[in-house]
Amino acid sequence: MIQYPVKIIFKLFTLATRISVVDAAGTPIFFIRQKMFRLREYIQIFRDSSEKELLFEIRAKNVIDFSASYSFTAVDGSDWGSVRRKGMKSLWRAHYQIMNDKQIDMTLSEENPWKKVLETVLGQIPLIGLLAIYLLNPSYIIARPSGEKILRIRKKASFLERSFQIEKLSDVPPDDELRALLSIVMMALLERRRG
Repeated sequence: MIQYPVKIIFKLFTLATRISVVDAAGTPIFFIRQKMFRLREYIQIFRDSSEKELLFEIRAKNVIDFSASYSFTAVDGSDWGSVRRKGMKSLWRAHYQIMNDKQIDMTLSEENPWKKVLETVLGQIPLIGLLAIYLLNPSYIIARPSGEKILRIRKKASFLERSFQIEKLSDVPPDDELRALLSIVMMALLERRRG
């Protein structure tokens, strides 16, 4: 049983991307390691930072793709779905589709696209841009196609690390919750440079 809020913490100033995902009690949920210098994205998800127990792998389906799709595979080889970034739609507002058996199960989208616009404009101004990136932290919603909101993800302001906080808005089956968390990890990897 995962206790919310859940935190995703990126350590900056490391050679390879390393991410910790912990629940409200500080219990590790995942530890993520992303291999560097790969043509096709490949992310390994372990139980904890000891990296002894591999749980999942996330792989990009194509080398270069404007609407990139990433598949989730458990260590036993079973398919856990995928997440697809909607390329054109994401220019205005970050938007992802969470898939289960090729059906859209949930969507993950940015709550306020004006923050993205403001951050982009102010980010071009020296010093003011740094302050804007620090203060304008995006938030995202995971929802069902029916509109039911499931999880809210907020990027937290920080200079020495990047972190996201996940709040639970409604109950969700454990498999869907896990697929949503895997999708959030992938979204966080792609959107972490913002805010």
